Order: sequence, then C-alpha cells, then structure tokens
Amino acid sequence: MSKRGWRNLDESDVRVRPGRGSRPRSKQRPKHSDAAEAMVIAVDRGRWTVALDGDPDRVVTAMRARELGRTPVVVGDLVGVVGDVSGKPDTLARIVRVADRASVLRRTADDTDPYERVVVANAEQLIIVTALADPPPRPGFIDRCLVAAYAGGLSPVLCLTKADLADPGEWIASYSSLAMPITITSLDAEPDELRDMLAGRVSALVGHSGVGKSTLVNKLVPDAERATGVVSGVGKGRHTSTSAVALALPGAGWVVDTPGIRSFGLAHVTADDVIAPFEGFAEAAEECPPNCGHLGGTDDPDCYLDTYTEKDGGSPDQLASLRRLLRSRAGLDEA
Repeated sequence: MSKRGWRNLDESDVRVRPGRGSRPRSKQRPKHSDAAEAMVIAVDRGRWTVALDGDPDRVVTAMRARELGRTPVVVGDLVGVVGDVSGKPDTLARIVRVADRASVLRRTADDTDPYERVVVANAEQLIIVTALADPPPRPGFIDRCLVAAYAGGLSPVLCLTKADLADPGEWIASYSSLAMPITITSLDAEPDELRDMLAGRVSALVGHSGVGKSTLVNKLVPDAERATGVVSGVGKGRHTSTSAVALALPGAGWVVDTPGIRSFGLAHVTADDVIAPFEGFAEAAEECPPNCGHLGGTDDPDCYLDTYTEKDGGSPDQLASLRRLLRSRAGLDEA
C-alpha cells in the first residue's frame, strides 16, 4: 500500500487478488465408455493387479481413479480401467468404475466389531478347507464359514483334507442334512473331484493355517508359486500370502487363495440371512414373532419353525443343522 496516507489513495493503489475463475465446477464425471473390462486378481498398498477380460495372460497394474474416492476395490471385483493397459513394466492404468457385485464374502474381526472386511467379491463358491487331523477339525469355524457363505450369496463346499490320517465318516454325517457338496482329499492323491468342482468357476478357498490349503492350491494350479510371485510385484516385494490373490486354473476358472484366518466374526449377519437359502424354512420364518432368533427352546419358544417341522414336513435334521448355524452366528457355541 502507498505510504501517502489513506486519504490520498487512488485506484492505482488498489490491489485486487485474482479470482479462481468464473466457470463453475461441474459435478459431471466422464463416462469412460472406452474403459476396458477387467477382474481384480490382487490388491496391495494402493495398487491393484487386474486381468483384462478375465484373461490371466493380459495382466495390468492399476491405481484407483480420484473420482472413485474411497470406494473399496477387492479381489474378484469386475472393474473398468483406462489409461495405459499395455501391461508393460512401469506402466499404470486407472480403475474408473466398479461393477455391482453378485456375491460378497465378508467377515468381521469378532462378533462385536462393526467394521466389515470384504474378503472376496463375485465368487460363486466358498470352499471351506478343514483337515480331518493335524490340526483337528473345528466345527465352530466350519459353521461360521457356512453362515458367511449363505449370507453373502456363495454356494459352500466342504473340503476335508488329510483323509489318509483319519476317517471322514463322522464329518460327512454331521453335515449331510445341509445338502452341501463334500469332497475328500489326501496327501498322496490328486484332488480330481475338487478340480472338477472348480472348473470354469470363480471359487474362494478359506481355512485355518495348517489344514493343507496351500498344498491343494499347488496341486490345482501347477505354477501357483510363480503366479503369486508375479502379483506380489504390485506390493514392491511383499509376498501376497497376507492377502487374497486370484490364481487362474488350467483350462478355465479362478481359485482365490485367502490367507489363513484365525477367526470369522459375523457381526454383520442376521438370523434371516442364514435362513434365506433354506427353501421351506425361509417361508416358514415369516410366520415367526417379531425379533425371533429362530433358536427354539427357551430362547425362542414361539418359533414357527418347530410347527413347520412337526406339521408341514420340514426335515428335523435340517432344522437341527440350521439352528446349529444360528447358534454359531449368535456366538452361543464355541467357534
């Protein structure tokens, strides 16, 4: 400002800060109609590995576009990518949209944690891998995985490993009323039946450490270690065993190898989510009193599922299995 005093100022002494422009900011975003379709096969520290058109031979590294904000993008998501999709070293594309998910496998750290963790999206099957011995089976964990599968829209498959160490008969009988496929593998044989179940589909494998999941993956995907090494490059050297990774099966299909899970919290799941896939029982549950937990007995003495089983032909064995899952969801049984 001039030193002549404010009474002697004229327009030449006035300084006007330039504005930011008169054109209003548009809320419209580009439609990216030319975006290439891809499937997310690995995620690590702000970088996503995607397979263009689901082709494992056309792998691209991408970042999340700014317009997506904090939209979660997980393994299995079907996305649109733009930019450099050549897949050459040191190139980077952008994920500009995420398609609606057909299924979502979620878990929480425990039954009181409100934060949901999406393990994998768009998987058709959840392969629950449990050893018959060394370590011994944990039925509570199996039940919780079943609950998460039903709630997320995945078809569960029980895979019993290490059949050369123990007889699977007891466990087959225990889960027979759920009409769930059960396959048995052993260390000294190829998992041909499981391989047929996975062919041409997207399947997620889940299980505790030590149950033989990695051994299965290596048999199903002969170059699994090489493929895992390629996608781990996204994280600048960190091995992807700490996060889910999708591996292409020979011929067609994907298997999503998830890290060993110690607990499977179900804070996000309701009792109705568990019952919904059970034809007959789902309809009968609509006749239950409000807020019915469908556990029967002293917990829910007026539950209509008992009447449905006694008078309308519902299977008592299936109801018992269903209520076992409901008790597991409610944290009433050891998980």
